[in-house]
Amino acid sequence: MARPFNAMYGGYGAYELKSKYQRNMITGTLFAALLVAIVVGGAYLYTVLTAEDTIYMQPTVIKTIADLGPPPTISKPKPRVDITPTAKAAPKVGIPKPVADDEVVEDDVVIASREELAEIVAPDVTSPIDQDGGNIIVDIPDEEYLPEPDEFVPVEIPAEMIYEEVPDYPRLARQAGMEAVVWVKALVDKGGNVKKAMVLKSSGSRAGFDEAAVAAAYKCKFKPAIQNGRPVAVWVSYSVEFTLTEAN
Repeated sequence: MARPFNAMYGGYGAYELKSKYQRNMITGTLFAALLVAIVVGGAYLYTVLTAEDTIYMQPTVIKTIADLGPPPTISKPKPRVDITPTAKAAPKVGIPKPVADDEVVEDDVVIASREELAEIVAPDVTSPIDQDGGNIIVDIPDEEYLPEPDEFVPVEIPAEMIYEEVPDYPRLARQAGMEAVVWVKALVDKGGNVKKAMVLKSSGSRAGFDEAAVAAAYKCKFKPAIQNGRPVAVWVSYSVEFTLTEAN
């Protein structure tokens, strides 16, 4: 008698599979539902745990312009300066260098006192006789500073002419009936004398007006300019008019 193939080898056939189909279907469905529930529940639990408490603020009602307050400032704040003291670097100590014997300073060097230095630099000139028996003559020239023509010299009181030398009228200009005006620039020293003179603005002719005006400038006399209560040398400018009259 022949035996069925499934019974011979102990396998499952369609009958056995059908008998367990419903149980496997229920088990799979429950497992899938449980997995979905775990995922959804975990997501919900994460949302609840990470959610922040909502704080409801009372709104501010602005009824007038005064409720707005001052506008914000537009000026930039001043930068803060770090005033923390910095540590000073330690001084560097160098290695002494050898020097020649003639440059070595002895420890027993005697330094001259202030009185001794004063006698060396400026000897006593109150006595008319020096230590050697000779006479002491003080002859220090008083050198006056003379400014340049374009140099500005501040003065409190400007120089004032107190005597003007009348220049010689050029002979050829008189014969030709020529008249002119010459501007002279003169250097007046502390004594009111003219040390230098030059033509500031020429007459424009070669009749000798310029030379006559400069020659007469050296014979003019001025009241010197004053600065800090003392006379100073300054440059002054003035005009010299050459006019033909009946006396000329």
